[in-house]
Amino acid sequence: MKWIKDFELGDLFRGPLLIANATKGTMANGQVFLSLSLQDKTGTIEGKRWEVSDEELSFLVPGNIVCIDGDVTSYRDNLQLKILHIKQTNEGEFDASNFTSSSPVPLDELKKKLDYYLNSIKDEDIKLITEYLVKKYYDDFLVYPAAVRLHHEFVSGLIHHTLQMCDLAEAIVKIYDDVNRDLLIAGVLLHDLGKTIELSGPIIPKYTIEGKLVGHISITHAEIQIAKEKLKITSEAPMLLSHLVLSHHGKYEYGSPVLPMIKEAVLLNLIDDLDAKMAMLDKAYDLTNEGEFTSRLFAFEDRSFYKIKKDNKK
Repeated sequence: MKWIKDFELGDLFRGPLLIANATKGTMANGQVFLSLSLQDKTGTIEGKRWEVSDEELSFLVPGNIVCIDGDVTSYRDNLQLKILHIKQTNEGEFDASNFTSSSPVPLDELKKKLDYYLNSIKDEDIKLITEYLVKKYYDDFLVYPAAVRLHHEFVSGLIHHTLQMCDLAEAIVKIYDDVNRDLLIAGVLLHDLGKTIELSGPIIPKYTIEGKLVGHISITHAEIQIAKEKLKITSEAPMLLSHLVLSHHGKYEYGSPVLPMIKEAVLLNLIDDLDAKMAMLDKAYDLTNEGEFTSRLFAFEDRSFYKIKKDNKK
């Protein structure tokens, strides 16, 4: 089986892939076609199935593994599969782990690091709220992705992203010693916790109804206020944590109802953006040969990035 990361223009692919998304369209002559987002554990690729039959429409749905014969072509500088033949597979015929990527860090290590950061918080009220909410959503927090598509969209992507942000925060507070470390670390741990409600699960995640109508920022803010009442906290800790969560996207147009107005909130926004963008670049570089450019990346104003050769003498 050839992995998506190894696809090259002109390849003929034959094998199983997981359908991550399917969008139906109609050609000028009335013929139905499908645009498919296909994936294995190494990446995703868009596929086109022209002249799709009614029988194929019944099984070409997200979450199904299908066997494909197709040509690897290019469209707008991105590789794409022109699907020549496609057939349904039987449940259990293929190992699902071949089609879903997960955090490169073992789950036991992620758990230990999460425990470390929780235990390192000294402020009593901040610690109470953070531990209460992490415990409440602990099982999902460990396995959910951080997003549907853009970054850390793999099993345990949410906790992986969160803990990398904690590491960045830890390094930053050693430089800027007037930053409230407990508040920043807690803000990092909680900022995306609402994604365990916003998203449907770790495999082929979709937005839930509450995710679409409310969103993870407002969900997490509400959870902090619920924790405040349950734990009978009267200090300003819940308000400050809510501010970090509500402002962490940094701009109104990015979904934050308020802008960062304390130093820790500014840092949380910058750390979140940094880790997300580095993950996007890593994903693009994984699909790019040295000495070549990545595909255009929407999050970077549609720019392509050059992958430096390891040996610049060649």
